[in-house]
Amino acid sequence: MSRFSLYSTAAEVSEFRRCNEKSRGKILTMQSMNPVVRAIENAVLGPTVEKAGGIERELRRGIKKQFDEVIRANIGDAHAVGQQPITFLRQVVALCTYPDLLDNPSFPNDAKSRAMRILQSCGGKSLGSYSASQGVSCILEDVAQYIIRRDGGIPADPDNIYLTTGASDGIISILKILVSGEGQSRTGFMIPIPQFPLYSAAISELDATQVNYYLDEENCWAVDVKELRRALYKGREYCNPKVLCVINPGNPTGQVHSRRCIEEVIHFAFEEGLFLLADEVYQDNIYPGNCKFHSFKKVLYEMGPEYSSNVELASFHSASKGFVSECGYRGGYMEVLNLQADVKAQLIKMLSVRLCPPLLGQAAMDVVVNPPKPEEESHQQFMREKEAVLSSLALKAKLTEELLNQVPGIQCNPLQGAMYAFPRILIPDKARQQAEDLQVAPDMFYCMKLLKETGVCVVPGSGFGQKEGTYHFRMTILPAEDKLKTLLQKVKDFHIKFLAEYS
Repeated sequence: MSRFSLYSTAAEVSEFRRCNEKSRGKILTMQSMNPVVRAIENAVLGPTVEKAGGIERELRRGIKKQFDEVIRANIGDAHAVGQQPITFLRQVVALCTYPDLLDNPSFPNDAKSRAMRILQSCGGKSLGSYSASQGVSCILEDVAQYIIRRDGGIPADPDNIYLTTGASDGIISILKILVSGEGQSRTGFMIPIPQFPLYSAAISELDATQVNYYLDEENCWAVDVKELRRALYKGREYCNPKVLCVINPGNPTGQVHSRRCIEEVIHFAFEEGLFLLADEVYQDNIYPGNCKFHSFKKVLYEMGPEYSSNVELASFHSASKGFVSECGYRGGYMEVLNLQADVKAQLIKMLSVRLCPPLLGQAAMDVVVNPPKPEEESHQQFMREKEAVLSSLALKAKLTEELLNQVPGIQCNPLQGAMYAFPRILIPDKARQQAEDLQVAPDMFYCMKLLKETGVCVVPGSGFGQKEGTYHFRMTILPAEDKLKTLLQKVKDFHIKFLAEYS
């Protein structure tokens, strides 16, 4: 029955609404919101980054600091710190976006042919249309050909490939379809520690169970099968571990796994009946001459049909990293092997709910996997730009490792790949006690103090996970060489002062 009748006055209605609004409060509060969302953490954009933004605003208002600028080394966003885009990629995407430019003589013919091929596969010959849920057909074919070339002729089927909104979209999709069970039968995901926070956040959001295995810091962050087995058996006490995630090259740790290590991981997954996730988004970022990238798919096939026909594997790549580093386009792909046909249909159904990944990102990904050929006019410039980016990163990787290892109380493993250093730092007892008094992790205390005193923004290792009693921070090697040298000198001076202050 309605609260009001035809005889209620406007004043009565107004007074009731005023009182109701005053007493009702907000429907969505911290207490009423989804608790799994509340539990999500993202160290890469956490408290130190928020504080860095506040300091930047203060500097713009003319508030004096001990430094003139904040140097951001918290996130792998190469273009944000000055990396120039690859010309050919931007030309192809521009032509796809505005086809009228196809008549412009300023654009090379190979870029035009790429753009026309992509547009022919789009509805209405426009990037403004939807594509199939798996992606634009000709780009799926190009990804398959790229995988075949990369892996020395091992076959790849476009039907096993899915274009994604960055690699993260694909990773979350696979995690989502793998989650099942209740209580001790709930799906457990084995993830490396240190790990990229996407994994812990997604596992938390899906209300699944995280099973940590520790990388071997003393052995350049290698995967140790004994540690995998320890983590698996421990995990089986409280969940059903059925997924093993490996990040190669590593983030935040920067290691490149050897072929033998990958073989051992695959054999372990085969023995224990685990679904393998291979995060390979940094596969182009390999630096020392004695390191080589081996894809999990290639090693799986080379181990023979017993493995290649049975081990379920999802591997991921992205346009956000490598030498193009086009983070904003959100382009990526995943290749998924050995799925049952009916499960594959369910995966496609799930992906169809989001219709399709952005076509701009798909076009960007196409250039990554289908670059100019040696006989084409853009090839020389493309290779020159690619080599410039990768050689600069290799130089900065070596520079970072060498300079950090000159600092008393800092140890940094070789940076074999990816875009990051994850040095171990000594934090004296006195500093740890002060951090405890402030109710923050010791490495958060360290990183926040580093930011406030030097303007250098890095991320505490506790946001990625680390062995108890050890402390680290993650920093990118992306800033320009002179800026990186300044950053490393600031870290050195700060750390020496920090040890003196708290020893």
